Amino acid sequence: MARDSLKAYQNIQKREMTPREAEAMAFTKAAVMMEDAKKNFEDKSILSQALRFNQLFWTILQADITNPDNTLPNEIKANIMSLSLFIDKQTLRPLDSFEISDLDVLIEINRNLAMGLRQKPADASNTDPAPNTPPSTSGNGTLV
Repeated sequence: MARDSLKAYQNIQKREMTPREAEAMAFTKAAVMMEDAKKNFEDKSILSQALRFNQLFWTILQADITNPDNTLPNEIKANIMSLSLFIDKQTLRPLDSFEISDLDVLIEINRNLAMGLRQKPADASNTDPAPNTPPSTSGNGTLV
């Protein structure tokens, strides 16, 4: 299943998508997979696949912000790393607690980041970033 997910993600990447759109799609996919796991909470394979995808995606984000070529300001990198460490812990919670509500915070964070990435970036002539637009981890308008 993980290979199928990766192949689907790579096929979508081949289309004319911006990196922001691809990241928004990945955040949305993680949220949708976890919503599906909530609806089928007794099926632990669905839950496991959703949590595995979420963990993989956030691990990729962590790797990107620690890349020496990443041009984001250190403060933003630190904020993203802090959030990703929270996501790491929160992703394991449903497996330990078996509480369906433990998925809610993950779904909400992923949906909010996807929504922010789908907003138009700040006008190029304006040096202030859009107030609710998440920063890119690569410094080029993307998180990956």
